[in-house]
Amino acid sequence: MGRSSIHELRDLLRLDDLTEIVDIGANPIEGEAPYRNLLAEGLCRVTGFEPQSEALAELNARKSAHETYLPYAVGDGSRKTMNLCYHSGWSSTLTPSKTSLDVFGSYRPNATVVGTAEIETRRLDDIGEIERIDVLKVDIQGGELDVFKYGRKKLSNTVMLQTEVPFVNLYDGQPSLGDIDVELRGQGFIPHLIAGLKKAIISPFLLNDDPWQTLNQLLDADFVYVRDFRDPTALGDDQLKHLSLAAHGFYGSYDLSYRGVLILEERGAIASGSGQRYIDLVNRVLQPVSP
Repeated sequence: MGRSSIHELRDLLRLDDLTEIVDIGANPIEGEAPYRNLLAEGLCRVTGFEPQSEALAELNARKSAHETYLPYAVGDGSRKTMNLCYHSGWSSTLTPSKTSLDVFGSYRPNATVVGTAEIETRRLDDIGEIERIDVLKVDIQGGELDVFKYGRKKLSNTVMLQTEVPFVNLYDGQPSLGDIDVELRGQGFIPHLIAGLKKAIISPFLLNDDPWQTLNQLLDADFVYVRDFRDPTALGDDQLKHLSLAAHGFYGSYDLSYRGVLILEERGAIASGSGQRYIDLVNRVLQPVSP
């Protein structure tokens, strides 16, 4: 079997270090992680955080040699009450919004608070187990803004992050999409793509008696932000290398990856002709598979 396009690009980039990924709220119920291909090929290292014991146990039971999971709740560093919901994906330090659940009734059973637990949160900047973050993924049910605000030092070299953002607040006091966007733009990131979009149906209307069949109301989304690539002087060589690899391997953002390759070639950080070799690589990736 030939080398994958991810390995080929990594060789082209002359990238020796593993890509360092931090996953905050790594609960496996959320589906496959965007970094799964890099992880499967041993090209990244994942440090994940999950304070819910059952979810943490599942992560540890199936982890690879390149994965470490820790029981910390990441936030503003204060002590908080965790609202434990019937469905663990709803559990949060915020309280599910009655106003929202009254109009999105299909979520009410899962969002029912069945217990509480006192937890200590840790600021991202204070977590000693993390030395470098190339890519950040965060999904902690309304606590994302605190991660960014109290992680500015650790995030200063980060080139990509994926975060859940709300269009409608599902928790009381939940920061808005605007709040998150202002903070991340202030740290030098710009939106790149929407990796996942969730809609809801407004109660009590139903389609085909199915409470999960939706129409147009936006609920939340997974936004991907990247370090602002418009000014090449704002990105060092290693940052460009990790950004190009992640853009290619996570989301198929070949145009963004190509820009990084061209800048590195112009700087002499990678071999002459690397831009054309990357175009050839992408053409092979996109070539239709014969039946």
